[in-house]
Parts: sequence; C-alpha cells; structure tokens
Amino acid sequence: MAGIRDFFNGLAGSPKRNENRRKVLLAIAIKADTQVGIARRTVLSQATVSTAVRELEGEGLVTGARTDGGRAGRVCLVPTDLVGVGVHVGFNHVTVVARRLDKDYETVSVRANSEGVSRGWNRARPAVQDLIGEAVRDTGCTLSDVFSLGIAVPRMIDPRTNEFTRPVLHPWRHGDDPARDLGEWLGVHAVIDNDANLGALAEQTYSRREHAETVIYVKASTGVGAGIIIHNNLLRGRGGMAGEIGHLTLEPDGVMCQCGGRGCLETVIGAEALVQRVRQARTRTGAADFEHLEDVIRAAREQDPVCMRVIKDAGRTLGSFLAQLCNLINPDVVVVGGQLTECHLLLEGCKESLHRFALPGAVAEDSGSVLELSELGTRAEAQGALVLGLRGQESPKSTV
Repeated sequence: MAGIRDFFNGLAGSPKRNENRRKVLLAIAIKADTQVGIARRTVLSQATVSTAVRELEGEGLVTGARTDGGRAGRVCLVPTDLVGVGVHVGFNHVTVVARRLDKDYETVSVRANSEGVSRGWNRARPAVQDLIGEAVRDTGCTLSDVFSLGIAVPRMIDPRTNEFTRPVLHPWRHGDDPARDLGEWLGVHAVIDNDANLGALAEQTYSRREHAETVIYVKASTGVGAGIIIHNNLLRGRGGMAGEIGHLTLEPDGVMCQCGGRGCLETVIGAEALVQRVRQARTRTGAADFEHLEDVIRAAREQDPVCMRVIKDAGRTLGSFLAQLCNLINPDVVVVGGQLTECHLLLEGCKESLHRFALPGAVAEDSGSVLELSELGTRAEAQGALVLGLRGQESPKSTV
C-alpha cells in the first residue's frame, strides 16, 4: 500500500507532532499493541499516543484502536506490502527473517545457511543477498518492497558511527561494512549492532516478559556476549563495548584470545575451547568425530559422558560470571540464548553457579528475578535485527 510509504517519505524536516506520529507508526510496525503498550515502548505519554493513533486511523494507516465492545484493542497497520528484514551474520551461520509489516511478528519467512562469515565478508555477501531475496519473495513481495534492514553481527559496533569498533577483529577486516553494502543493494537505510544486544532487544519486545525493565541476554555459541537493556534502552557504552563478558578475564595467564587478551571467558567456554576439550579427552579414539560445536551438543544429548560434562562445566563457568552481573545490575530476567542452549545441561550448570555466587536477594525464587532460555531460539538475534532496522527509520534523515 503506497499510503504508508508516502507517509514516511513526506515527513522529512517535519515538526514534533509528525515525529511522534512517525514513532508511533513504527512501533506498531514492530508489534501490533495496545495504546498503553505503545506508550511504554515509545516512551511517549499516553495522551500523545492516543492523539497520534486517532490521526493515523483517520488517515487510513492503522486500524483496531477499539474493539466491538468499545474497549481498547490492539492497534495494527492496515494491509501493506512493505517488508522489514533482519539478518544475523554469525561466524558459522546466517539467519534471515523477513516480515510484511502488517503481519504478526511470528509470521516471518526464515532462511538460513551454515556458512557464516568465517571465510570473510566478501565471500559471505553473495549468499547473504540470496537468503534475503528468498525470504522476501516468500512473503509474497519483492526486494523493491523492503522498507527496513537491520543486521546483527558477533562483534562490537560503535553506536556513533554504525561501524565496527576499532580494532576490527577477525574474521571482519578493516573496510568491511555490511550495513553500507546491503543497504545500498536494497536502497534502504540499514542499521547494524552487536548480536547479543539485538537478542536482548528481541526478547524484551516479543517474549512473554516484554514488560521487564532490566534484561540481560547472553549468547553462548561460537563466542560469548551479553546484551543489556535498562529502562527500554540498550546499554552500548561509549564505543559499543558494553556487555562484552566473553572478554572478561577468567585465567590471567591463560590462552591468548583474538582480542589480544589472555584467558578471556571466550577462550574457556567458546566453541573452539569446548571442541578442543572433548578432543583431548578422546585421544585414544573418536577425536575426529568432533570438529564443530554441534557435534559436541549432539553427543551430549545422546548421553555421551565427556560431552555432557564439558557443557555442564561451561554452564557453571558462565553462571559464575552471570552472578557478578546480577550483583551489579540486579536484572528482572536473564535470558540465555545461542547454540549451546540446545543442550539443557548448560542452563543447569548456570543455575548452580548463579545461586552459589550471586546475592540471595538478587536471584532467590521469591526475588522476582528469572534465569531462563530464550523463547525465540535461534531466531532471536535476527528478530532483534528486524526491530533495530525499523527503529532506524525513526530519524527523518532515513531514506526509504
């Protein structure tokens, strides 16, 4: 529908009233919601949201402000062919989600591969573009209908520049700019951020704990990272390095990490470390069967004692670090996501250490704080990227 696109294109340099209407319309595109929910997510007053919704409904852009009984209902976009896209470019996989903006967040087209960016962005980019094209076409739309693009990467992103924080770490190289490359290809303003940050954003936006004020999302996969949300705001830090728990020091004289440090948490419970630990225990037989983290996870789920112990120990180690975060931030919820959560032993180990090392008042059953697995599974980071892409259209300078 041209009306929604025209609405956004016609607001450059607009006054505060139109900026608020733009913010409200984008919040509805992110998730159909009640006016109370929209006010909470946009940090606008309920009166401002009510006025904006009434005007948008009068312009034929939203519907459903009231139920048949006159009660407040979910406000939705009218049917549109505009599509939001979220991309998670991991080390060993790529996940793409695409959604027509008038559809529910669960009604997404998903495409994925097991290649990732491990061999470099220039080699990965064509496959990423193919996945985006497939996902968008599966919505019944075309690439020209793409309205927004968000990208999640397992690296630090400077929030002031929308680029990798220096120094750029492997496998990315100086000059790599996936937001620029994919944005120019699609003709949209693309936004990029750390994947753990976007996992946190997705969990707060779409999980059943959407009203949680303070959220920690931990991604345990090839690497380890955390996204932190406080009062609806992602805690990024000055250079985008907030939440990098994978590079907190566990063993001061330990293995060298790719960040230049020694004994970082990632060198102890990251994918390479866990695979190596299993292979060391299999020196007599079977070491060749374990090349990737998924091999370890599969064997653990099949009751292999070595793999079970390795994953549960990783959970215990992670839990001790989460205990320090809970003492520092006192979150409402800690969500654990990433590939390692495919084995239940990781969460069991986390809980053991969390309750051993955190202040009782921060993690006790009656404290209100919760440690749980991601509800969104392996799509969390890509779903968060889709949300980020839509939020990135709030600026009147964005191009559509």
